[in-house]
Amino acid sequence: MDEIPLSVLTGDIVGSRRIDDHTRLDQALESALGLLASQYGACVDRYRGDGFQVALRSPAQAMTAAVLTRAALIRHSPSRRETWDARIAVAIGPGHLPETGRFASANGEVYVRSGQALDALSEGDTRFALSLPAPDDTLALLTRFADATIQGWTHNAAEVTYWQLQHAETQKALAERLGRAQSTIHQRLHAARWPLIEEYLAHVGQRIAAIMEAPR
Repeated sequence: MDEIPLSVLTGDIVGSRRIDDHTRLDQALESALGLLASQYGACVDRYRGDGFQVALRSPAQAMTAAVLTRAALIRHSPSRRETWDARIAVAIGPGHLPETGRFASANGEVYVRSGQALDALSEGDTRFALSLPAPDDTLALLTRFADATIQGWTHNAAEVTYWQLQHAETQKALAERLGRAQSTIHQRLHAARWPLIEEYLAHVGQRIAAIMEAPR
């Protein structure tokens, strides 16, 4: 079977051993992964308790899926003192989708690079990594900026981003969805740096699409 353009996300929960309510955390993670499966047709799997892996047929959507996962976790955080988040390493390249429930047997360069990138994340404070077939310093820098922004999100900032990533609503529509004043939604989107996150995701998606379409 021929290889297809693929993105693989490998992640784990930050500080999972210090989290008290593992049942609620597990529900939040399951909900996030279920959303990726339904919204992007992703193949998803869990491993080692707090670890997870996602494979997408559309590499251009990989970073959007990664941001959505982190937004879903942060919005469910129990308090500002205990913010749930994930390290996520995204690798882009040709590969094969795993058989259902068979991520453990999935192999190929894109899976290896994703796993290696996650291992590297565990050695520092960065929570995003983007591994491409050939290094791209500009995208790597932009991704670090996006990560630094997300690490500063509150529950409210993550919540409005979570819904915007799914529906791209007007502020009025989002205010009605959440039962908040439009001015409140405006403030929360500003705090989330939503316009910059939106531009980053559009740019990185276009660059990844161009990379995957280029002759190899």
